[in-house]
Amino acid sequence: MILFNVITPFPTMFDNVLNESILLKAKQKNIAEYNIFNLFNYLDSSSERIDDYPFGGGEGMILKAKPILDAVRDIKSVVGNDKKHRVIFPTPDGKTFNHSKAKELSKESSLIFICGHYKGIDQRIRDEIVTDEISIGDFVLTSGELPTMIMIDSIVRLKKGVLNNYESAKKDSFYDLLLDGPHYTRPREFEGNNVPDVLLSGNHKKIKDWFLNQREEKTKKLRLDLWKKYKSKKME
Repeated sequence: MILFNVITPFPTMFDNVLNESILLKAKQKNIAEYNIFNLFNYLDSSSERIDDYPFGGGEGMILKAKPILDAVRDIKSVVGNDKKHRVIFPTPDGKTFNHSKAKELSKESSLIFICGHYKGIDQRIRDEIVTDEISIGDFVLTSGELPTMIMIDSIVRLKKGVLNNYESAKKDSFYDLLLDGPHYTRPREFEGNNVPDVLLSGNHKKIKDWFLNQREEKTKKLRLDLWKKYKSKKME
């Protein structure tokens, strides 16, 4: 089982996402467990704030170190200090999240996500506690909850037993550096557009070769960076 532990000041944001579709199935099959920790519960008093002004001036507010540290310590005490915990901070200035990272994280037993807000979190938490700073792209969101949800979804589906057909995941985009190819279903003809004849031929080798060719052409056209890596790997 993989444990997803999320520290957030807005825990209800996760209610629907974690209790629907594939993520819910993973929970029901005891493949994944989701624990949401409300950052406000780690304040020393009801009058205290989770954020404060930055030293040195500047705009925006910074999430304070102590509530976050207390939350992380609480998670480790509940889950077990003997476990290896990867502590992830979603941030635009982190390393870009990709399929390889999702595969790597799917092999862990416990992941802790710290959802930042405003101008981020105290740098001392990033220096001392965080093990992975991850970006989901070159853009800025209002908080870390949505990137956390995206990463959890990507990681969970790679766990065996979550998808009805795990082999299907091996044909997804990025699994082998190629983008996914075109897929068709019934009816055969739709508003003048027909399913390619090769897919109706019953010749599995021709279908496999056709699909690989489609994936290669698509990757070459849309993601030249991936295509170059793919070609280089094939030549090894």
